[in-house]
Amino acid sequence: MSIVVNNIKMPIVHNIDEVFEAARKSARLNCVAREDMFVYKKSLDARRKSDIHYVYSVVITSEGADAACGSNDNVRKFDVPEDVEIKPSARLVNSPVVVGSGPAGLFSAYILARYGCRPILLERGCDADERARRVEEFWRGGRLDENTNIQFGEGGAGTFSDGKLNSRIGDPLQRFVLKTFVTFGAPEEILFDARPHIGTDILKDVVKNMRRGIEALGGTVRFNAFVTDIKIKGGAVCGVEVNGSEILDCSELVLAIGHSSRDTYECLARRGAALEPKPFAVGVRIEHTQEFINYAQYGEAARLGILPPAEYRLAMNGKERSCFSFCMCPGGTVVNSSSERGGLAVNGMSNSARDGVNADSALVVSVRPSDFESSAPLGGVEFQRRYERLAYELADGGAPIQLSRDFLNDVKTTRLGSVTPTFTGNTRLCSLRKCLPEFVSETLCDGLRFFDKKMRGFSTGDAVMTGVETRTSAPLRILRGGDGQSLSIRGMYPSGEGAGYAGGIMSAAVDGIKIAKHILENE
Repeated sequence: MSIVVNNIKMPIVHNIDEVFEAARKSARLNCVAREDMFVYKKSLDARRKSDIHYVYSVVITSEGADAACGSNDNVRKFDVPEDVEIKPSARLVNSPVVVGSGPAGLFSAYILARYGCRPILLERGCDADERARRVEEFWRGGRLDENTNIQFGEGGAGTFSDGKLNSRIGDPLQRFVLKTFVTFGAPEEILFDARPHIGTDILKDVVKNMRRGIEALGGTVRFNAFVTDIKIKGGAVCGVEVNGSEILDCSELVLAIGHSSRDTYECLARRGAALEPKPFAVGVRIEHTQEFINYAQYGEAARLGILPPAEYRLAMNGKERSCFSFCMCPGGTVVNSSSERGGLAVNGMSNSARDGVNADSALVVSVRPSDFESSAPLGGVEFQRRYERLAYELADGGAPIQLSRDFLNDVKTTRLGSVTPTFTGNTRLCSLRKCLPEFVSETLCDGLRFFDKKMRGFSTGDAVMTGVETRTSAPLRILRGGDGQSLSIRGMYPSGEGAGYAGGIMSAAVDGIKIAKHILENE
């Protein structure tokens, strides 16, 4: 019998023995051995700067532990599944093909491989090591590789991010995803951190190890394998065209292409796939010194130097639009995440230590399909392209930057202050309003004023804004039914963020698992 003891409060300075002793007392199980307990959740409560503390949940597995359930409101039965429960019933004629090696594709292929299906995973970009080399070369001023970049390559777009694993989906499969990442080299802390992250530096090795795990189970992983067409017969998938020449037969196709696979979206439109435009968000990255964020969040406790780099989440729900922070990277870097020549898209990333000088976050405004010039399914793609090209042209191929206070006052920045931009490439002082829709600029201004009241100095200090952030999520959805299959093409299983069914590493991984389950159980 396992129970979980929640709401164990501990001071900033404490040790793990004190946590376990508090769990014993709360559950009234004073004789439980340490080896029969583990930390299930750990979070930092900094809502009141005068009372910053940690909050733990501890799992106890012991005979008689069930008697403790209900002893107080903080003790509950623990029944979170540790593995994926699948009852295979389908007999596959061909190896299933998985397109894309982001979290949805990796986890889908991994589950299929575990059940002996020998999946073929196709990735248009390079393996992680070569990908890192090409990205670094691009950041140093080299030519953009449109198939291997921040968006494409082993691990997907999430590999060059903070490696955030928190999610609001509340699915029990999240535990399996975390344990799988740990199996393949992620730090064990992600199993209990309330806001787990891996970091770009470690995540690169994790996805390589996961690929090797898929291969060890009989799967095949191919890089530089760009799916240029989908073959359909009788309304069902019968194969894919790779690199414009090779035909690969398949009757089950997992489409985990990522939110920037615009050429694949165009292919799907030509093939009559059921698509619909969907909302996303557009804006900028905003940078402060990490020291400023630490003091804003922790107050005098920041001086102790023992608290983790502080994070924040801000949101303003206006009358017409919402403005919110997104993908906040403590100790991070703003990166050039473009995937098309002649356009600029930015994102943020940080390593596992989160020890950079600056903190950055997307600051974005909601965009609706009614804002697009076209009502066609790819209207959102063209919307993104328009402002990415404007940003590229405005900064002559670099990144346009502006102080937040100058953005508020609609004046061009002529001199930077205490925040040094971390952008991986050239920057140019510009007016960011020239590369943003007017409604986005206006809502950003409303949001900046609102956030400055929440965190004084957030907008009126030396914060640097870099444009443009357009790849917050997919601009369309590949419609699918309750069985996971496309509504228009049988045997095609849209999955993950690029299909419009996830938003981040964790939710994409969970979606990939569920798609594999559909295939295996032939639902």
